[in-house]
Amino acid sequence: MYRHDFKKGIINFSALSVLFLALLIPSLAGGFSRYIQGLIISVCINIILAASLNLTTGFLGQITLGHAGFMSVGAYSAGLVAKALPLPDGIRFLLCIIIGGITAAVFGVIIGIPAFRLKGDYLAILTLGFGEIIRTVIENLKFTGGAQGLRGIPRVATPLCLTIAFWSAVFCIGIMFCFVRSRHGLEISAIRDDDIASEACGIDNAKSKITVFAASAFFAGVAGGIYAQYLGIISASAFNYLKSIDIMAFVILGGMGSLTGSAVAAAVLTILPEVLRGFSEYRMIIYSVSLIVLMIFKPSGLFGRYEFSFVRLLEKLGLTRRRKNEYSGA
Repeated sequence: MYRHDFKKGIINFSALSVLFLALLIPSLAGGFSRYIQGLIISVCINIILAASLNLTTGFLGQITLGHAGFMSVGAYSAGLVAKALPLPDGIRFLLCIIIGGITAAVFGVIIGIPAFRLKGDYLAILTLGFGEIIRTVIENLKFTGGAQGLRGIPRVATPLCLTIAFWSAVFCIGIMFCFVRSRHGLEISAIRDDDIASEACGIDNAKSKITVFAASAFFAGVAGGIYAQYLGIISASAFNYLKSIDIMAFVILGGMGSLTGSAVAAAVLTILPEVLRGFSEYRMIIYSVSLIVLMIFKPSGLFGRYEFSFVRLLEKLGLTRRRKNEYSGA
């Protein structure tokens, strides 16, 4: 079993490496404009945000509307630290996104403690209020730049930022996938299905919920750290409740309970508005109608709870031998 899992990991990693080279080589050779490179980085950031929100919404079954608040905490933490650390670009970039993730995770624990007693609409309202409180506080603090935003954040070369953003997205998806397939992942799925029965079976619901909130916030903070250091200037207005709703749309359209579905939906919904810019008068109408049609004909999302796998794709193409009684996964 472990040998087969290792083989799956090698195949998936090799496929992602080929995809990365297909993006990086044209970027270094000048085949991609800065606009295209920036769009790819935005896709990677949104993939991390969508997958991290899916931990709480899809796997834990808790509706949260304050994910942009965690992203803002990570973005401002990373931006402030980046301005204070005279380190080489790559080291500083990685260190700051980790700091941004840890800071956001602390806020995730803070919001998770009162939130674990709530569910449904009440939890959504609580997290929505949290996001707006964070935004308002940031806009009224001097060291964050106030309403004018935080400026002067050191930026790195776009190819380096693209490299870090891409592999950060891969790493985050991989960690989250291992988490949801672990014993802890089974516990949070049990809580989603029936929290009373799960507690009767000995699962500590409060501890599990707080852990998921912290993990989800950590990855949102990582995405915020990449966002801040890529742009070099951030404003609290970019992290309002509309941003949280956008992230929620990625999760719902990709499939609640599918990390790869969230990644695909985030990529499609990030690129689609840019592709439709040529139809400026009808762009948002086409975009909105597309979402409505998808929800009508595919209410469970693009993937439902299915996880895409390069190994499974090769098996369907007949390039590798199918393993009997294999547990479905990425």
